[in-house]
Amino acid sequence: MPESTSTNAERLLTDLELRKLHWRSRRGLLENDLLIEKFFADHGIRLNLAQGDAVTALMNLADNDLLDLLLRRKELQGDLDTPLVQQVLDWMRPPPVASGAHRSA
Repeated sequence: MPESTSTNAERLLTDLELRKLHWRSRRGLLENDLLIEKFFADHGIRLNLAQGDAVTALMNLADNDLLDLLLRRKELQGDLDTPLVQQVLDWMRPPPVASGAHRSA
């Protein structure tokens, strides 16, 4: 009996699938690459198929559009505005800077 779609989506990416996804995620902007590399280091081995599809959807964006999302200058819109893509985007984003935080000398 074939696996159900939800069960299949929850299957972890194989090593080959993960390496392909990681390679295809290389970007032309260093800022994007730094955040994406940290994402793969922190979350790569735990990604399932559905999350891999969400990463692919984000990687289909132009570099500047992706950077705007990563730096919270824009939020997800249209077909990308799904809980799964939001989850992956949140994992990729750097922690927010606390407003009003000042360094003391």
